[in-house]
Amino acid sequence: MFFTYLRRELRRRRKAALVVASGLALGIALVIVVSSVSAGMGRAQDKVLQSLYGLGTDMTVTKAAAPAGSDAQRPRFRFDAQDDGSGGEQSSDRVMVRGFQTLAGSTVGQVDAQSGVADAVGGLSLQVVKVSGAFTRGRLEQGEGGGQDFGRGGAQPSPQGRVEGGGADFDVNNYSVYGTDVTKPALGPLTSSKITSGRTFTTSETNAKVAVADAAYAKEKKLKAGSTVTVRSTTFKVVGIATADSGDAAANLYIPLKRAQTLADAKDKVTTIYVKATDSQRIDSVKSEIGKNIPGTTVTTSADLADTVSGSLSTASSLAASVGTWLSIVVLAAAFLVAGLLTSSAVSRRVREFGTLKALGWKSGRVTRQVVGEAVVNGLVGGALGIALGLAGAYAVTAVSPTLQAQVGGGEGVRGGFGGPGREAAGRTLDVALTAPVSPTTIALAVALAVTGGLVAGAFGGWRASGLRPADALRRVE
Repeated sequence: MFFTYLRRELRRRRKAALVVASGLALGIALVIVVSSVSAGMGRAQDKVLQSLYGLGTDMTVTKAAAPAGSDAQRPRFRFDAQDDGSGGEQSSDRVMVRGFQTLAGSTVGQVDAQSGVADAVGGLSLQVVKVSGAFTRGRLEQGEGGGQDFGRGGAQPSPQGRVEGGGADFDVNNYSVYGTDVTKPALGPLTSSKITSGRTFTTSETNAKVAVADAAYAKEKKLKAGSTVTVRSTTFKVVGIATADSGDAAANLYIPLKRAQTLADAKDKVTTIYVKATDSQRIDSVKSEIGKNIPGTTVTTSADLADTVSGSLSTASSLAASVGTWLSIVVLAAAFLVAGLLTSSAVSRRVREFGTLKALGWKSGRVTRQVVGEAVVNGLVGGALGIALGLAGAYAVTAVSPTLQAQVGGGEGVRGGFGGPGREAAGRTLDVALTAPVSPTTIALAVALAVTGGLVAGAFGGWRASGLRPADALRRVE
């Protein structure tokens, strides 16, 4: 009897049911779109962060860079002049630790031994500055007094340049090299790039003269798998070309860690320790543990770096999280209220009908259940419409894939760790395509909201119906 009466009444009152369902549908659709766009923002931010610190890395351990006024990292170049004025082609290069002060290699083991750490691996970030040219008068010494100063305080000089005057004409070539632990290829900044030509390092190449070149640098220098590059008189064979998944690569060249330590005269030293936690829920406690047990270090998590992300990605994410969420709540509340009032109004128009049913022996509880049942069905219909509209909206966002910009840098959070090789204070901008993925959880939430909306509307109508009496059947309803 319940379902028979329910089907008949819903069929007879299709227009009123559609109005209630449509209001709920709009609110639910908005919730789906906002939730999916917020998820897309999260994915976009994760993609930006991954391009900085590498896949699988939960935090990094570093030591703050030397003060800007320090001469420790100032390269000096000496060239012998040609007194006869004939000139002579000469070159000199310097390999410097970049960005951070070095940590003892044993620190990697100390970090790895901390509670909650699944794995830790060290890396060495280097900057190579090579000056070549002809010098015809006197003696030129770079890095002294008022001369040219390349790489001071960890700053990055332009990749290439030419300086003329004073009897000298020389070129400056500047590029980055990163020493990576080849025995643990699943951790570190190279994991944010994909090998697109050749191969990556083998675990046995701990001190081999081999290199992996970033695709952009390889294109600029016309390198390919099998080519050779020379760093401080050491010739390396390029075994592979790596393309960054997003944004800039961590370095122009990657070489085995031991070989990098030899080039920089930094035996058993590292600049960055990449850490993977045993559980994502323990990241904060692991950070605290490392900071307490290994003094003098800076521990930076992805959450710390996320605070430095600005640009349209940050703005849109903030809007989705605040304005979008509150807008969804307001629209849903309004939809629930309107559904309740419309259901209550519909019950008022059915006074004679429900009064007659009570006169025939229906109890108030049965009438209330009938009204709530109709409202829940209306809510489910609204939920189905809302899910369809929400999926269409999310698909439209993904199809258009608007491009957002994320600017990273300019703060201690970047200098402190996840900046990795070469991510010092200078900011940079990444373009990220926005998508709007819809998860099963979002669909489940939509169904729950549909049922809730139906129950709210049913509560309004049931309350109104419960107050009816058999005598109300005699009332004339216009």
